[in-house]
Amino acid sequence: MTDPGARPTGVAGEDLLVRAVAPGRVNLIGDHTDYTGGLVLPMAVDRATTVELRRHGRVVELVSTASPRAAVVDLDVATGEAPAGPGWARYVAGVVAALRPAQGGSGVVSTTVPIGAGLSSSSALTVAVALALGFSGPARDLAVACQRAEQLGSGVPGGIMDQLCSAAAVEGTALLIDCTSLVLRPVPLPAGAEVLVAHSGTERALVGSAYAERRADCDRAAALLGPLRDASVTEAEALTDPLLVRRARHVVTENHRVLDCAAALERGDLAEAGRLMADSHRSLRDDFDVSTPELDAVVAVLEATPGVHGARLTGAGFGGCVVALADAGTLERLDATALPGPAWRVRAAGGAMVEVLE
Repeated sequence: MTDPGARPTGVAGEDLLVRAVAPGRVNLIGDHTDYTGGLVLPMAVDRATTVELRRHGRVVELVSTASPRAAVVDLDVATGEAPAGPGWARYVAGVVAALRPAQGGSGVVSTTVPIGAGLSSSSALTVAVALALGFSGPARDLAVACQRAEQLGSGVPGGIMDQLCSAAAVEGTALLIDCTSLVLRPVPLPAGAEVLVAHSGTERALVGSAYAERRADCDRAAALLGPLRDASVTEAEALTDPLLVRRARHVVTENHRVLDCAAALERGDLAEAGRLMADSHRSLRDDFDVSTPELDAVVAVLEATPGVHGARLTGAGFGGCVVALADAGTLERLDATALPGPAWRVRAAGGAMVEVLE
């Protein structure tokens, strides 16, 4: 595995008009492992959030192309303070509180990342806002800052996978990320592979969900076993609390599946990679209790489609989307009438960038 390196570096300067673009992501495998310091295998997708901002003043004021109501955040905003504006304004406030930029600005936010789909629309927003406001440094530091910003904005103790994938993605690859060291390795997708995303018809919202409970369960298990990334299945199953057995067993086995899936993709074995994704979904459903009947139904439809090697929920569960690994051309064979929401093909995109417009 390699260091994320120095990209993106950001753009310094006052009174600049800048455009920052940050992709969403789909996680091929490795859910609820990032906040336990484990392993994940996401990829950035060809849907992104764009922030065009003119830097000036002591206030950040952004409007969305989807809604004219402005997010207004003073640079001196208190940590955790609820800002004026729409719901997404809290993520802008989180970025300001985490970065304390030297200058504010006004501009427009647009996105092609579906909201509430589990494709990291919130992380794409925080990464794009941070770059637009002048963050300068390596992708790893950007991800750490945006993780903090998102935690401040949402109150959800999320991990770092989404932000690091958005910041450091390499086109045509998934990223094998070690969430303890933040070291990553690009894993090329095999020729002839197609990644599909299908919506379950129910929105995914971590705010107000049991996400924090799941993290607390993992923390309780780790207090007994030590870091879950170093634990064995035998040790997990020796815990006396049946709930903690299931939570720890998912994390331990999921870390192994991530490594095995990355190896399968590197040797072009789509069948094995798909089998591991299917095993991951069953573990998330049965041991981690984050699937839903709607997600399970979409997984069943996809796995019954010729050319699909495996499917699983993506984006922590509780609603949102399913991801499938398939042969090229499978989307055209998919029975869309059997699905509650849209399905589409995603391309492995590159990471976030910022440019000066004038």
